[in-house]
Amino acid sequence: MQNDTPWQPTANYPETRFRAFEPGFQRFRIMNTGVEKLASGCQWAEGPVWFGDQRALLWSDIPNSRILRWDEETGTVSTFRKPSNYANGNTRDRQGRLVTCEHLTRRVTRTEYDGSITVLADSYQGKRLNSPNDVVVQSDGSIWFTDPDFGISGYFEGQKAEPELPHAVYRIDGQTGALTQVVDDIPGPNGLAFSPDESILYIVASRAEPREILAYDVAGSRIANRRVLIRCAAGETPDGFRVDVEGNLWCGWGMGSDETNGVRVFNKDGAALGHIDLPERCANVAFGGRFRNRLFMASCRSLYSVHVNTQGVLGG
Repeated sequence: MQNDTPWQPTANYPETRFRAFEPGFQRFRIMNTGVEKLASGCQWAEGPVWFGDQRALLWSDIPNSRILRWDEETGTVSTFRKPSNYANGNTRDRQGRLVTCEHLTRRVTRTEYDGSITVLADSYQGKRLNSPNDVVVQSDGSIWFTDPDFGISGYFEGQKAEPELPHAVYRIDGQTGALTQVVDDIPGPNGLAFSPDESILYIVASRAEPREILAYDVAGSRIANRRVLIRCAAGETPDGFRVDVEGNLWCGWGMGSDETNGVRVFNKDGAALGHIDLPERCANVAFGGRFRNRLFMASCRSLYSVHVNTQGVLGG
């Protein structure tokens, strides 16, 4: 893949791209490691997911309708699936199978062990979903995903169409496969993730003004007690995110400026701890590597990574 974004690797340790807003943020920085650029040549990189049993990362390049694969052992990049139906968010279920949100087909799918595709959800109450965006799997096997209309609003990340349903968040039951609508009043629901004990569900409201990260208490298959955990400053754009074992949120961030592009880290109370600077807006992240302490960052045209002094939660 071509290298089309100016990039200078870290010349000397420690990595200077870690900016602390609170003194405690520096403890996440490993002193003798730096941010690496693993791949480039994408049009809009999204949805990274780690496959530890294969020592590989998959991620989506939405406009090019492909899912790419980076191999840890060799550093090679290959095409995992093309066309991908403008795949966006990816995760793994508790049996290790790939779960994918597809814009073009307006559905959530599961890739079986033999490579065949199972459709998990494509409609609700007889109406087509909009364009499933991001997805996470709970420990009980249930699959939660966001469904804004981003993929049907034009012809770049899908195919233009009129929405049949409001923007919403859905849950697929892990035992029965039944689809339920969890909430339908979030403007532009985008990234989502659970707290380590799964008692809280965080959801990005990417069409709120200003943009927000909301928190809900989880009560079985339902959520309640909506509150704003993080209210962004003007021009700041959270997208996809993941949670570490301490409950901190590692959020894809930016809107085209050097000061905001990268990954913004918040504690469980919503206080900003620090930032990892990247030359591109970061759309989504995933923890991987043998110990889940390598942060992969899908950022506009490129894929980056850095080892950090924490671990991502299981299932994230």
